[in-house]
Amino acid sequence: MTRPRFRARLWLAALAIALMAASLVAAALLAVNWTERAHPLDWLAAVLAAAGLVGGGVLARRPAATSDTPVVAGAKSAAQVLADLVERQWRDEARHRLVDDDHPMPVRWRLTSDKALMSPRHLIAPEGFVLDGSSDEIAALICQFRTLKRPRLVITGGPGMGKTTLAVQMLLHLLAIRTADLDAAGDDAVVPVPVLLPVSGWNTETHPRLQDWLTDRLERDYPALKAPELGPDAAGELAREGHILPVLDGLDEIDTKQRVRVLTAVNASLGKRGQLILTSRRDEFEETVERTGRPVFRAAVIVPTALTPLQAVGYLRDCLSDPPPPAWAKVLDALSDGAAPGLAAEAATPLGLWLIRTVYLDPGADPSPLSGPLGGDAAALRSHLLNEVIPALIAARPPGAGPVDHFRPRRRWDPDTTRRYLSFLAGAFPPAMTRDLPWWRIATTLPGLQRVIQGVVGLVVGLGVGLTTAITITMTVSPEVGISFGLPAGLGLGLYAWSQSAKWPDDTPSHANLRLRGRIVSLLRVVGRRIIYGLGSGLSAGFGVFLMTMTPVGSRATPGAVVAAGTAVGLAVMLGAGLVRWAESPTLTSISTPTSSWRSDRTLTLLRAFGVGGMSGAAIGFAVAIMFGPLAGLAAGVATVLASGLTIGDNHAWLACRIAAGRLCLSGLLPWRIMPFLDDAHRLGLLRAVGPIYQFRHAALHDHLAATPPSGTD
Repeated sequence: MTRPRFRARLWLAALAIALMAASLVAAALLAVNWTERAHPLDWLAAVLAAAGLVGGGVLARRPAATSDTPVVAGAKSAAQVLADLVERQWRDEARHRLVDDDHPMPVRWRLTSDKALMSPRHLIAPEGFVLDGSSDEIAALICQFRTLKRPRLVITGGPGMGKTTLAVQMLLHLLAIRTADLDAAGDDAVVPVPVLLPVSGWNTETHPRLQDWLTDRLERDYPALKAPELGPDAAGELAREGHILPVLDGLDEIDTKQRVRVLTAVNASLGKRGQLILTSRRDEFEETVERTGRPVFRAAVIVPTALTPLQAVGYLRDCLSDPPPPAWAKVLDALSDGAAPGLAAEAATPLGLWLIRTVYLDPGADPSPLSGPLGGDAAALRSHLLNEVIPALIAARPPGAGPVDHFRPRRRWDPDTTRRYLSFLAGAFPPAMTRDLPWWRIATTLPGLQRVIQGVVGLVVGLGVGLTTAITITMTVSPEVGISFGLPAGLGLGLYAWSQSAKWPDDTPSHANLRLRGRIVSLLRVVGRRIIYGLGSGLSAGFGVFLMTMTPVGSRATPGAVVAAGTAVGLAVMLGAGLVRWAESPTLTSISTPTSSWRSDRTLTLLRAFGVGGMSGAAIGFAVAIMFGPLAGLAAGVATVLASGLTIGDNHAWLACRIAAGRLCLSGLLPWRIMPFLDDAHRLGLLRAVGPIYQFRHAALHDHLAATPPSGTD
């Protein structure tokens, strides 16, 4: 859309909204002068209001949109939007995980020699093909991957061998060369977008086909795909037409039965064009293949080669000065000549090297224990390193000076307190059940919290509505009538709130976006449409109340004021609902991270409470005040805010987590400001993020912390 056309539509929309607003003033003027002769200006206002209503009606009849950019529907357009979002997401995350470190670990990968884990070789690759590459030469490894007859790869290996790191490296490189691939491909060619998803989120009973699950996860993790510019089913179209290269991480992190179901579903879902990258520990993958009786069809299976002591020494030398300090020289000698077998075993994995570097090298600690007795016991050394990694990272990364420093926390944390908090999370989400740490599931980890939430919400709504209703009617009619109406009103709405709040701990985050840039016309369109609906419903309600005022109920308002008050209520309710719907609509840049999902759900919860509930409460309170006095209006407004603010909407994940965090804070198991803590743990490198979900940086750290339950503070 050109800028002159955009400005013209913007001014037209603003004019229509202004004219429709004038209709409320005109209605009020004519209503107040109900028994008097109307002034000519009143009739002029009525004519202008009618014109506004017509203009608003035309505006409301236009197709709903939530942004001011033209429609770009189409699978290739949606794929490009997704590719940009995935690249931005994983570039940031790769820096947290040190995937793009200047000193990459040279893990070598090759095809497995176990024929039972793969389809026959002639179905996988051309004759004579040998897949043999290193993670520090990812471009060459990608070339070999793309030589496969079907680009399908299973990355297996032992714990801490860098399976997920390799998957992220491949994802980033495929995204980096995607533009060149699009230029080289024909118009009808499909260049899929690699998207990394944890296998633990796949419920095969709900989504038996891989494409169905991909659609659901894409819409949740990348809300931009639900933007109206991309059409009604962009995510589903991408998943069904082969525009997605699913990178499924952590097959080993689910139980045996579910692994079998997932592998069966993968084989049933992959068509001729289906591509795949899957990561799993070798033992779990081997067991799953044995149980299903079939490997991943036409997929190459690669395994890592353990790092040799010389490779580990070379990696550590690259991170040190030349020559290395004497203490480090002694450690390197012990590692290379076999004098420290425990150290050699630990340094044979990327995880072990990362722990050694993090605990001793980065903070500048004395590495002498590595060449002493501790270096001879692999199990003791691993436990020692996992114990020290939290204080080491906190010491090496003091709080940053500004928000641009993604590697530094925003505040300094006490190591013992941090360990207690993380140990609670590790036990609350046990490794045997899941590797995910979704913040909205923290509320489910507390037994009895659901009943507490129900009791508090039901009591607040019930007492608030019952008392305010009784007071209002008592002041306007009589105490007997007030009690007879207030008691059932409070009981009924209290029970409704009690039943509705039962599902709060199981709610998932919702999306909200209050940014105005590029969305002004859509906001005006929503407001215009809701004004029309609000005027219609408000005038009807006002007329009904007007009929009530003709009976001796005790109202002190004029008929015109009653109609005006009813119109105000209708407008307030409809405008509040319209603002919520506008805020829920995503844009082409919407993406879900742990922090953004928390903020979005909080924004939407507060908007519903203070937008819909607050506006409705103010309008209803104003209407009641006109008819029955200011005290009655105040009571009615408070009752409306309580009833609507705590019951409107389907998503209360933020509110449930807030209540859980308060209870856990009193026990010393989590801080009150839970998301800043999780964000800082991510910045420190203790957690990693996959979409809106946090996980521990390494499964070994999760296992270690889960084995040592925390003790709360007094």
